[in-house]
Amino acid sequence: MKFKAAVLNKINEPMTIDTLEMAPLSPTDVLVKVRASGLCHTDLEVIQGSLAYPLPIVLGHEGAGIVEAVGSDVTQVKVGDHVICSWNPHCGDCYYCERDQPILCEPFARNQPKGFLLDGRSRMKRGNDQVHHYSVTSTHAEYTVVPESGAIAIPREIPFDRACIIGCGVMTGVGAAVRKAKVEAGASVVVIGCGAVGLNVLQGAKLTDAGRIIAVDVGQARLERAVQFGATHTIDGSAGDALDQIKALTNGRGADYVFEAAGNKNTFRFSVEAVRPGGQVVWLGKINVNEEVSFRWGSLMGEKRIVRSSYGEARPRRDFPWLAGEYLKGRLKLDELITNRIRLDQINDGFASLARGEGIRTVIMFD
Repeated sequence: MKFKAAVLNKINEPMTIDTLEMAPLSPTDVLVKVRASGLCHTDLEVIQGSLAYPLPIVLGHEGAGIVEAVGSDVTQVKVGDHVICSWNPHCGDCYYCERDQPILCEPFARNQPKGFLLDGRSRMKRGNDQVHHYSVTSTHAEYTVVPESGAIAIPREIPFDRACIIGCGVMTGVGAAVRKAKVEAGASVVVIGCGAVGLNVLQGAKLTDAGRIIAVDVGQARLERAVQFGATHTIDGSAGDALDQIKALTNGRGADYVFEAAGNKNTFRFSVEAVRPGGQVVWLGKINVNEEVSFRWGSLMGEKRIVRSSYGEARPRRDFPWLAGEYLKGRLKLDELITNRIRLDQINDGFASLARGEGIRTVIMFD
């Protein structure tokens, strides 16, 4: 079958909207007609060259749509189901999957950096040339093929544009608080960086009935937005007394939980200063993989726990329907996260806006 997709051909150059051809489905493949796809900073890292992937490639890893066809062995979804595409599908039986760590799935880790699905092959061509998949999703296209474990059925009541953002930013942020850190009711929480992921950490902390939820960022508009998503207190990170303010709000100890969602070596350092002895730091932000981060040795003392979380301890078949349900109950804000809706042919403008730091989430809408 033929379909339109946004193809990245060269680093730091505009994507082209091309007609591609999809290969026949393998037994565990699911063909999804994409209805909405979010633009994420991780996509932008590939465009800018800080995250290396083979080219040409179709980006996009926040997608939702309708199952168009399934392979002969697929049992979890059926034609007509509404689904969110998970960017971390897993095999289910490798070393890490058997240890309940699907985020580290070995076929995923081996094949997705090469631009392939879990079986080590691409399904997309442009003429005679192979086109690569991005994070086993490639949702910036009219159609995509994902493994069965990457197609998660959701309630039909949730609109596709709201559903798609669950697949990355919402899951990562809410899951960091609820699933990874397991924030307790009444706990003190600091969130450093109130972009898409940080705002969802705030939402997750609110869902757990945390006590003081402290947002740290730069700029009044971002701090006001943080309050909308659950912050009880805000601190201007550029103030010289930001750490003192956190300690004043936490009885002089520091916060029970600190989430770094800014992706800056200075905020990584700040995060371990801001957590109390015995507390937990969750690192969500990213910097270049070869960049070094330094810490004051004393800040690491006191039985502090530091963990990295890439997907909020996601179990998509459990968590995507749960998050959709929280939205439908009015307990999770998704509408407010979407600040722009565009067509596929406007994708380059959308990423230019993202690079300028404008808005929260831009979503491509497909007819």
